[in-house]
Amino acid sequence: MSDRLLNTDAAATMTELSEEELLSKAKDFGGPALSELYDRYETKIFTYIYRRTGEQALAEDLTAQVFLKMLEAIRKGNAWQTSFSGWLYRIAHNIVIDYYRRRERQSHVSIDEAPTLTATEHNPVQTAEMNMDVEQLQSAIQRLTDEQGQVVSLRFLDGYSIAEVAEMLDKTEGAIKALQYRAVASLRQILLIEQQ
Repeated sequence: MSDRLLNTDAAATMTELSEEELLSKAKDFGGPALSELYDRYETKIFTYIYRRTGEQALAEDLTAQVFLKMLEAIRKGNAWQTSFSGWLYRIAHNIVIDYYRRRERQSHVSIDEAPTLTATEHNPVQTAEMNMDVEQLQSAIQRLTDEQGQVVSLRFLDGYSIAEVAEMLDKTEGAIKALQYRAVASLRQILLIEQQ
């Protein structure tokens, strides 16, 4: 009974830690710290992967792989250097890419092949969500290049700033702005074609 109370107290203590303190404990492979990291990031990573795959069971499996890779990297001492969340999203991105490579199901619209359209001031993702259901939107995002889809998901669906996305993807803010511009133009073209 007292062990149970200690475990409950340890869990409560972990939820009160700042992310920096939690990450420090996780690097020492502390079970409660790793569990808290999982609790804090599992839904975000699952949502990110689900938006890239559109399949709940697959997203659950790939999310589990992300956290297994995280544990393996921490155990080997190959963990994040700067941004933990950026590192974790990079693992998720790589796992999704690996999945599609293995299945040879990767399809997207090339910027070079898409007609050039001027991006407008409004958010095309919000407009699309108003005019179509979520499945159609996810299908359109999946047809973007991997980098474009990732930027659209992180910027417009998850609400991260350009600076945050740049840190997560280890790119400059200018590169993220360029990717976002191209992604919005391609997404707009895809949505226009689907509405015809």
